[in-house]
Amino acid sequence: MSSLFNKDLPRSCAYCVHGRDSFFGNEFLCAKHGVTRQGDSCRHYRYDPLKRAPQKIKPADGYDPKDFSLE
Repeated sequence: MSSLFNKDLPRSCAYCVHGRDSFFGNEFLCAKHGVTRQGDSCRHYRYDPLKRAPQKIKPADGYDPKDFSLE
């Protein structure tokens, strides 16, 4: 849970409450400033943890068929 609220996360319109994806590449629609790029931010920046996508987890290797049997 602490990774969602990381204080060292760079400010970005991609993670802001006011930013919306514009579906035109790396541009975002800001309710305060209009069209912005992903790395931009302003003084109205408010972090929204629900806009971050979780990292993909690699499946573990080295399982045997015995690991899945009930014997």
